[in-house]
Amino acid sequence: MRKVYLLGTGLVLIFLAAWGLWEIGRSRTFQVFGEIVPRVETAQKLVALTFDDGPVPEATDEILAILKRHDVKGTFFLTGAELEANPELGRRIALDGHEIGNHSYTHQRMVLKSMSFIRSEVERTDELIRKTGYQGPIHFRAPNCKKLFLLPWYLSSHQRRMITWDLEPDSWPEISATSEGIVGHVVDRARPGSIILLHVMYKSRRTSMESVDGMITGLKGRGFGFRTITELLQTTNSTEKARTL
Repeated sequence: MRKVYLLGTGLVLIFLAAWGLWEIGRSRTFQVFGEIVPRVETAQKLVALTFDDGPVPEATDEILAILKRHDVKGTFFLTGAELEANPELGRRIALDGHEIGNHSYTHQRMVLKSMSFIRSEVERTDELIRKTGYQGPIHFRAPNCKKLFLLPWYLSSHQRRMITWDLEPDSWPEISATSEGIVGHVVDRARPGSIILLHVMYKSRRTSMESVDGMITGLKGRGFGFRTITELLQTTNSTEKARTL
C-alpha cells in the first residue's frame, strides 16, 4: 500500500513540475533570467503597436500605407526567413521609420533547443535586420512566447530584453472573428504603456489588418499617442522585470 501511495505521490509531483514548467515557458510576464516587458509602467497615455511575422508581399504595403496615413510608427517583429525572401520589404519598413525587432529565423518554438540553435536563430535574423538599413536597438520576441531557460539566458547575457505584450486581441477566436471585435477590445482595455500584439501579414488574419485603421482612430479618440517599443521604454525607468532564480 505504501508503494502505491509513493508512486501516486511521485506521479502527482511530476505532473505539477511539468505543469509549472509549461506555465513558465509560455508566460507573458515571467521568465527565469533577464528582463521581460509585457507593458511599460508610465503615466503618459502612450501605447505601442507591434506586428509579428513577415514581411510578405501585399500585406506589408497595406499596413505601411495605413500607418503612414495616420502618421503612426510601429514595431515590426520580423522572421529571418521571410526577411531573407523579401529583403526589399524589410528596407521599406526601415525607410518608413518603423522599428524592426527579431522574431527568430524559422519561427520555431524556442524550448528544448540547443544553445547553438538559439544563437543561430537570433544572430542570423539580427544580421538580416541590419541589412535593411535599420540602425536602432533590435528587441526580441519569442515565437508563440515560448521560452524556458536557454533563450532567456542568451538574451540576458547579451543585455537584451524579451518583449511580450498585454493586449493580444487576434489570439482569441471570439474577439478576432470581426475587425470591430478587435477594435473594441483594444480601445476599451488599453492603458498607458500597453503593448498591443497584432498579426496582419497573412490572409488568415484579415480581420487584424482591417482593425488597424479603427484601432488607431479609437485610441487617438481616447487621447492615446503611439510610440515604438524603444520610445515607449524611454518614457520611464521602471519596466516590469522578471524575477531571477
